Parts: sequence; structure tokens; C-alpha cells
Amino acid sequence: MLRSRLTKRFKLDHPVISAPMGFAGGGKLAAAVSAAGGLGLIGGGYGEEHWLREQIEVAGNQRVGCGFITWSLKKQPHLLEIALDSTPAAIFLSFGDPQPFIGRIKQADVPVICQIQTVADAGRAIDLGADVVVAQGAEAGGHGEKRGTFTLVPEVADLISARASETLLCAAGGVADGRGLAAALALGADGVVVGTRFWASEEALVHPNMLAAVVSASGDDTLRSSVIDILKGYDFWSARYDLRTLRSAATDRWAGKEAELRAVAEVEVARYAKAAAKGDARRAGATVGEGIGLIHGIAPADTILRTMIGEAEGILRKAPAWIAT
Repeated sequence: MLRSRLTKRFKLDHPVISAPMGFAGGGKLAAAVSAAGGLGLIGGGYGEEHWLREQIEVAGNQRVGCGFITWSLKKQPHLLEIALDSTPAAIFLSFGDPQPFIGRIKQADVPVICQIQTVADAGRAIDLGADVVVAQGAEAGGHGEKRGTFTLVPEVADLISARASETLLCAAGGVADGRGLAAALALGADGVVVGTRFWASEEALVHPNMLAAVVSASGDDTLRSSVIDILKGYDFWSARYDLRTLRSAATDRWAGKEAELRAVAEVEVARYAKAAAKGDARRAGATVGEGIGLIHGIAPADTILRTMIGEAEGILRKAPAWIAT
């Protein structure tokens, strides 16, 4: 069993948090991760109130948290109250200014987790009083920026050590097995936030065809672009953030030609929606990270978590043998 400041602060068995993946990370997955000793998060995403209420109910009595995209939450601040009414284990904020919400979350005595992609944003999260900072590298699936996990995490660890040693740090981006967890701990993190590996779980809200496509792919088969955001009708994201997905006919056709795509967006958005509804992975690529190359099967969330912990423990037990005396 791995112990860290994260497991102590949140009373967890394992230093692993499931990423609040929009529409894929529902209540069933969050509850399964929490039941297995990690911390499961529901993905509040773009603010579908009915979906959020439904997934909170699905999670039942398990202790789970909820994640939001801050600029989207700003348009529907009442969604935060819905989440807080469920007595969440934490609120996870990403991709915008967390300041408007942190005071209310702390007033409710709920821990605040802020995901960042730069050292500058980590400093701001610390100044605002974030309880946990998540340093997300570009290997991650979904939205993000350009920094790599392997250098961003220790740089943020040094910043926390110098400015706010009580703040916890988690690593995200490319963590899909025990090797990633062990590496994150060695880099100075207190735990990890795992997206893609839990995306490929039995409990995730993902079409079976998409799951099958991911199992047969490698990290080389992903790319970062704004194509899928445009095709989903989400062409309102800040230019700071692009999206890592599995390559598909859509990205092959339009990557690097976004201006042309926007000119025919009305037709292409409808075409993409039909393909996505059918789970057509060839045309509508899955929102996953480079970690897909480490995933060779779909499994229950508790199996995924236990395997990850076992692998990490095995690696860390070998550490003394690497030191010559």
C-alpha cells in the first residue's frame, strides 16, 4: 500500500484520482474508483445540469468529487451549488480562472483542486489557496497545452516547496500504469490524476467501438489539434488550449486546415455528430492521451487501480538495489 500526503489528507488507500472526464467520467466510474480506495471525480464538463444531477445520483453514497471547466461554470454558477449540495470530497477546477469559485467552495469546507498547465498558473493557484495543484502535461488526453509532464511536475514541486509547502501536488498526463505512478512520486508529486486509463474501463460512459479502437492503438496514433472541438460545435475554446484525440478521418482531413473547416462547419458538425453517435472511431476519434499505447484491454476500474498500485509498489521496492554502497 502506497502512502503519501494525498492519501493522508483525503483518507485514501491509494494516491490516485480519476480525472473528471466530461461525459465519459460519470457517477459509476467515480464511485468505482472511490470504492477501490482512490478518489473518483464526476466530470461536470460543459454544464449539462440534468446529466450532472443524474451522475451524482448514480454515484450513490460513495465519497466522490466533481470537476468543472471554470469558464463554462461561470455561465452556469448554480451548477456549483448542485455539486456542493452532494457534499463532494473535492471540487476540481480547470481551464480558466478559478478565483470566482474558490471562496464559495472553501466556505462549504470542500477541498479545491486546481489543474494547471504552466508554472505561472501554478503560482496563481497557490496564491488563491488551492489545496491541490494538478500539473498536467501535454501527453494528456483532452484539452491541455504544451509542457511535458516529466519536467512540469518537478518544476511545480519546487515552486510549492518554496512558496506553499502545505499545498499538495498531483501529476497528470501520460500516467496509465504503475510505472507512471512511481515516476510521479519520484518527481515530487503526492499522487496522480489518471484519465485515459480509466476512460478505457468498464464503468466509463464510452461507446464500445471507441474502446476497441483505443486498445489497438499506440500513443503515436494521437495528435493535438482544434479540429474535434470545431466538429463538436465547441469552437469557443481559448486559443491557449487544444485537444488531444485519437487520429481519425476527421483529423486527417482537417488538421492544419481549420480555417477551411470553419467555412463548412454547419455541414461537417452534423456529419461528425452522426459518426460519434454510432461510435464510428474511424471518422470520429476518441478523446484520449498518449497513454493508450500502454492499454491492452478494457477492465473494471478496481482492477485497473489495483494493478497500477501493485506495479508501482514493485518498482519502488527495487529502489534500494539501484544504489551502490
